[in-house]
Amino acid sequence: MSYQNSLEAHFSTKDRAYTGKELRPHFLLTELGLRGSGIGAFVGPCRVETEHLVDWEDRLAEDRIEAARMVHFIGEFFGMGLREGVLLQRLFMASLGDSLNVLLPEANRLRREGDDLFVAERKLSVSIVTASPVSVLLHTGINVDPTGAPVPAIGLSELDVDPQSWAMTFLDGFAAEWASIQWACAKVRPVV
Repeated sequence: MSYQNSLEAHFSTKDRAYTGKELRPHFLLTELGLRGSGIGAFVGPCRVETEHLVDWEDRLAEDRIEAARMVHFIGEFFGMGLREGVLLQRLFMASLGDSLNVLLPEANRLRREGDDLFVAERKLSVSIVTASPVSVLLHTGINVDPTGAPVPAIGLSELDVDPQSWAMTFLDGFAAEWASIQWACAKVRPVV
């Protein structure tokens, strides 16, 4: 099995907090048993203090991230650079939005602005991608209960979306998208 070309995906039913310290190389291997590139998801509280923020713009503004409950997606991708990671993050966020919009009535449809998802003017998500010495790392949090958020926010509970079943379905779909991308790269003949 080629761990670089496949994408392992796993939803953990264990409740876990996200503090920002989880965005590190090999978290998926050590905590969820995923080998190679992958995405793990779990539900739990979120509280990222300023000193653990990866985004310099947010750190300089002394921001923080907080919500009572989020679906957390942590991704680690080997064999790519940061620019590819940012492009993958944008695809990931667009795919998340698409997967939720099919479940929502027209009045609650999401819109994406860069790497953020909104319902009207209320924020549903947080997301960051960064590079480590061995991989590109992604964290995306989707609010379930946004209590404590420092900005106007909305969560899956208010949207009447079951976090676990939605996240599991989404992970399967994104792993299939990854496999389709890998095949698209492999099936073409070179042009010389």
